[in-house]
Amino acid sequence: MGDLACSPRSSFHRFWAAAAISSFGSAATAAAMPVLVVQVLGATPFEVGVVSAAQFVPYAALGLIAGVYADRWRRKPILVWASIGRALSLGAVPALWLTGVLQIWTLVIALLSFGAFSVFGFAATQSLLPRLVPRAGLVTANARLDQTDAAATTLGPAIGGGIVGLFGAPMTVALDAISYVVDAALIASILVDEPRPKARARNLRAEIRDGLRWTYRHRTLGPLAVSTHVWFLANGVAMTVLSLLALRSLGFTAYMFGALLAVFGVTSLVGASIAPWCGGWIGSRRVIIAARVAYPITWLLVAVAPATDVGAALLFVALALQGLAAGTENSNEMGFWQALTPDELLGRVNATRRSINRTTAALGALIAGLLAGHIGNRLTLVCTVFVFVVAALAAALSPPGDAPRAVDDRRHSGLHKETPGHQVKR
Repeated sequence: MGDLACSPRSSFHRFWAAAAISSFGSAATAAAMPVLVVQVLGATPFEVGVVSAAQFVPYAALGLIAGVYADRWRRKPILVWASIGRALSLGAVPALWLTGVLQIWTLVIALLSFGAFSVFGFAATQSLLPRLVPRAGLVTANARLDQTDAAATTLGPAIGGGIVGLFGAPMTVALDAISYVVDAALIASILVDEPRPKARARNLRAEIRDGLRWTYRHRTLGPLAVSTHVWFLANGVAMTVLSLLALRSLGFTAYMFGALLAVFGVTSLVGASIAPWCGGWIGSRRVIIAARVAYPITWLLVAVAPATDVGAALLFVALALQGLAAGTENSNEMGFWQALTPDELLGRVNATRRSINRTTAALGALIAGLLAGHIGNRLTLVCTVFVFVVAALAAALSPPGDAPRAVDDRRHSGLHKETPGHQVKR
């Protein structure tokens, strides 16, 4: 188990199983949702953007508050109830479809609810890991959980595409809802040595301000945070346009679209597997910069892909590069943040970043819907390439900071009791 060796095996395996099951469900939904929106509901480009943005909007409304409460409350119960809420939200989609009342606006409401529960769940998940793994082992822990997620991303879309072809997109979403029920049950069964936060006078505004101050005033982390926000804006545009380009312009079937996402998963798994080695070789910060440089190249390939077999092949090559960059980058970036942030601020700092990240992703999805309808898919992607370049420059110009392995681990002594939870992307 490497750095995780002192964690109880049964607890870690349960948490790992919960992560894998929910990741497989989410990966299948990643293939089903564009088919549901574009083909089953016949959405316009703007409606595609609205649906893509819906699950991210709650981060703007609740993200900073969720971070405060992730530091006030015990994090395991937050995870359990967040998974139950997400299961109910996703379960509403096939239920509405079976009753014949599923429309774009009802789907948006379901995704808004899903996003609201996700805000609290992700704030707690990202904040729990550093209490369970030594700071020097955070990159390895994140990489191991990324490997599981990447494996699910590899097989999930292909399986999801097949299920969509056999039973339809709404029933594929139902499987994701079931996966969150299993996730909640497994997490609830884990024994975690997590002390109840001390009761004291609280000031919500001051606590939010402390999280913002650490996130944006830190010499190294502040510029990196801005770079990541810009990346999410660009990625929100790119991923929204990708579904329109592949499913309409290039005529991908549901199974082909699932296979495209599966290729992303394969290379993400490779990237997550080599991430600790890359971080140890050149440092986490340089890994992040190298990945940010790869993204503009990826989406330029997508933008120039013609409506031929060659164009389809270019999409597969581009998503393979995207997956390799993302898999290598994510665990290094998460470990970098977790290592340089005090535990008592982790909930707020993680939620602050994720709130702004998801807000900019939602904005990007809306922009994609508007631009694609007016200037076309390809020109929209060309514009997005320049935004990815800005994200890369912002990361490259950030001052160097201490790598996670260099952080003093003594302040973590005594906290390495149980198992880490799964890590989601930034």
